[in-house]
Amino acid sequence: MHLNLGQQMRMSQQMKLAPRMIQSMEILQLANMALLERVEQELVENVALEQQSKDDDFSETEREVESERARDDANGAELDRKELVADGKDDNAADFERLLEMSSQVGADNMYDGPSLSSNAVSDAGDRAHDQMANITSRSQSLHESLIEQFGYFDCPEHVRDFAEYLIRNLDRNGRLQSQLAEIVQVYPGVITQEEALEALQLVQKLEPKGVGARDVRECLLLQIGPETPYREMLVTLVSGHLEDLAANRLPVIQKKTGYSLEQIQAAKEELQNLDPYPGRAFDDVPVQAVTPDVKVHKDDDGQWVVEMLDEYVPRLRISPRYLKMLQRNPDAETKEYIKKKVDSAKWLIESIEQRQNTLKRVAQAIVDHQSEFLEFGPEHIVPLKMQQIADVVGVHVTTVSRAVDKKWIETPRGQYPLKRFFGGGTTTADGEEVAYGKIRLKLQEIVDAEDKSKPLSDDALVAELKKHGYDLARRTVTKYRKAMDIPSSRQRREY
Repeated sequence: MHLNLGQQMRMSQQMKLAPRMIQSMEILQLANMALLERVEQELVENVALEQQSKDDDFSETEREVESERARDDANGAELDRKELVADGKDDNAADFERLLEMSSQVGADNMYDGPSLSSNAVSDAGDRAHDQMANITSRSQSLHESLIEQFGYFDCPEHVRDFAEYLIRNLDRNGRLQSQLAEIVQVYPGVITQEEALEALQLVQKLEPKGVGARDVRECLLLQIGPETPYREMLVTLVSGHLEDLAANRLPVIQKKTGYSLEQIQAAKEELQNLDPYPGRAFDDVPVQAVTPDVKVHKDDDGQWVVEMLDEYVPRLRISPRYLKMLQRNPDAETKEYIKKKVDSAKWLIESIEQRQNTLKRVAQAIVDHQSEFLEFGPEHIVPLKMQQIADVVGVHVTTVSRAVDKKWIETPRGQYPLKRFFGGGTTTADGEEVAYGKIRLKLQEIVDAEDKSKPLSDDALVAELKKHGYDLARRTVTKYRKAMDIPSSRQRREY
């Protein structure tokens, strides 16, 4: 084998995204609240960026900059009016779209990181950062922290307390022990007897929420059945020996084994639904965030559906006149480079926000035009719609539509909906009409709600019922829809 060393020339093409385009794509994908957080971060990190009141009159500053520009020498920065406050007239849409299309083809290795932002900030920027930190919601108490705090009220030997805290730290997110008690004793770094370990476990099982410290789902439910619980004895019997039959709704089987009547079993089953097999998960709950719509639709005087931007949460930004003047006074090279970098970064952000607003409004309007029947008559009148259709109407790449609707909400007279709600495939009815899958699901739910619960419809029967309404679907498709909608099987839906 011979190794040859030499030089070769080779021509190749590489697609790289400009940092400006990368930022524009990131900004487009942000929802209102996320955009606000991004802007607040930029205001802290970029001394050349300022928040401007909508009532501010900036024309005088603009005139000052124009007059100073005339005195700039050949090395001064060439700044035009749109660098002060972006007006959105030239949004470079074609260039923006071309690079977005590239982004769907190139890998992460070709992504340019863009200019780095300095952490230096003036005193007012520091104040803004302090305000942000002060507004951060405090972390809620975890399950383990709550249980250890409660256990502090028990009076028990120190080594039992230590083991109990060890047990608490070994509970999973459901509030159950992850191993058998004997196994935990073996790996426990301290000294504890089996009797003392059981004593510690029983103390843990007295803590709130009821059911924590259980070793399986049966014990978890039994711990929640107290003297005041209706049908207490019956529930203990059902949970101890007939939990699988209850889950499968095999009530006649339970009746035969226990001698309880169907009415008694049904009543006990309804009471059982008030118990929680996963008590620890209550501490995983994240407070529901109020939805902040990005756009709103209403009818104008001509009866047409019109989209308007809800941008009161989007700050109006401008480039600091102070730093523009400093730049035009031709400072030393190092200062000039620093200011230019900050000014360019601010300008890119302002223009990216303008581009986002423009693109989102056009995409939302195209969606509303396609789904006017949904707005007029309700969700059952939604029509099949693909993102490519909207991309063709707006004249953008389909990836732009995907980013524009991601995590965005629209306020309508019928309520608030995510923009993605209006997209979906469909099928063709026997009459040749295209119907959205969402409409089929609504009809399926309607059929199930109207069925005789003593004789619920099987999936084959659901197929037949849907066919009567013009929806010819395979059984596996109906089964898939039923499961996706959390509709139980016919056996589980049966009421005795």
